[in-house]
Amino acid sequence: MASFHNFITTLYSFLIFSASLNTITGAFVEEISKARVINREEKTTHLHFFFHDVLAGNHPTALRIAGPPESTISDFGNTMIIDNALTEEADPTSKLVGRAQGLYSMASQNDVAFLMVVNFAFMEDKYKGSSISMIGRNPVANDVREMPIVGGSGLFRNSRGYALAHTNGLDPSTGNAIVEYNVYVSNFELAATANTATANAVDASLATREYLPWQYFFILFFFGLYYIVI
Repeated sequence: MASFHNFITTLYSFLIFSASLNTITGAFVEEISKARVINREEKTTHLHFFFHDVLAGNHPTALRIAGPPESTISDFGNTMIIDNALTEEADPTSKLVGRAQGLYSMASQNDVAFLMVVNFAFMEDKYKGSSISMIGRNPVANDVREMPIVGGSGLFRNSRGYALAHTNGLDPSTGNAIVEYNVYVSNFELAATANTATANAVDASLATREYLPWQYFFILFFFGLYYIVI
């Protein structure tokens, strides 16, 4: 009798554990199904703007925060933090479309090449509040430099792409520079289709799902059998 009692107890515990696992697994499978019924369309956006790197003057937007003492920005290890204006035209007084916020650092000992870690935060039209993130090597002596776009937020969520940078103007006495950017960003956006109703139905199913019917039956059966035996 004791061995049978132990068997029933073990089996009951197993069923409770199995039911909980199947509840999680069932919900996970439903989530995958939900992803399949939502249409997504990939789009590519071309962004064009001018980046104003101001190191000198009354209101610098690039400040040195690390590097060897008695060195210049072109020396290895120097690091700048930036909050640079992004404008529609090369003229600094033209329409402001966003800010470039982040860091760049002299990361090469043999040539002039920056490590760029920058968020482009936009504030114009429908892109207000959205941003893209760029990280890459910027060999500034080259006419055109390519750097990867590794992500974004808002309308650019899960984005990828590349940025092409070209120095439009440089003041050797101050280091102030104007850089033209052409950025190509690809990401997915949800398509407004009838499948939205299907997705909502899946959500409702997930909200009400607990145990499968056969799990209810066996749990109640062995629950009753357990108390009869003991």
